[in-house]
Amino acid sequence: MEKNIISVTEKALIHIRDIYSKESKGIDTGLRLGVTGGGCSGLSYKIEFSEKKEKDNIIEFEGIKIYIDPKSSIYLKGVELDFKDGLNGKGFVFNNPNANNTCGCGESFSV
Repeated sequence: MEKNIISVTEKALIHIRDIYSKESKGIDTGLRLGVTGGGCSGLSYKIEFSEKKEKDNIIEFEGIKIYIDPKSSIYLKGVELDFKDGLNGKGFVFNNPNANNTCGCGESFSV
């Protein structure tokens, strides 16, 4: 378990807890963060509630389990997960210091 793969802001944790309490339905799941091929810049972020898989990195922030598969952890190292609720939209934001290029919507990137 590598604690410093990502960081999560307090604002993001509040929203994760809120969504989890409504959607978990008693199932032992955590928040899965990942990276998949696609999007206008080449790679896209993935965020969902999921059960743990065998080789996942498990990070825990104030009781919230976050699962990251080994392949995605390469791209997510150093990322900060935040939550924005401004005039330009509302939702989770990946602040990635390793991204060389991001698309206008902020949902895809390249390294």
